[in-house]
Amino acid sequence: MGKKKLIKIIVPICIVLVIAGIWIFKNDSGSSGMPPESGESAGLVTPKNDEDFVLETKSVNLEALTAYGLPIIIDFGSDSCIPCKKMAPVLKTMNEEMQGKAIIKFLDVWKYPDAANDFPLQVIPTQIFINADGTPYVPSDNIEIEFTTYSYKETGEHAFTVHQGGLTEDQMRAILADMGVAE
Repeated sequence: MGKKKLIKIIVPICIVLVIAGIWIFKNDSGSSGMPPESGESAGLVTPKNDEDFVLETKSVNLEALTAYGLPIIIDFGSDSCIPCKKMAPVLKTMNEEMQGKAIIKFLDVWKYPDAANDFPLQVIPTQIFINADGTPYVPSDNIEIEFTTYSYKETGEHAFTVHQGGLTEDQMRAILADMGVAE
């Protein structure tokens, strides 16, 4: 009789422990392997993959980057292009300052031409702007920077917002503020 009573107590305890373990495992942000939700750590996002926040890249995985829920600026240029060289310090500064607030990337299209195939590039440098929710950025009327928008042929849906040419640090800060990034 004592064994039956002990089993009736141990089995429910084990079930509760298993359920609690599953809940803890599923809700542990460090174990999922997925990018964190925005707003983590007082408004900053911690990268799960450091490569996602490094300035220079060999390819662009928009699905992985947009999963962070941060505004994204991707600069397509080259280390050999004079306007690109002038913009390089701006990109470096903005990438360092915006860690966890925005994603700033640079892709050298002469070294990695295939990585730019899915983007509307006519000249370098060209920047692509993507909102935190993964939609193309739509500039406010008070931004006095010239942008070009591209739409999908089939649907007419807004596909990309780009800027052709270099940007100054002040222009980048104004765009990021317009995208909702607080400094």
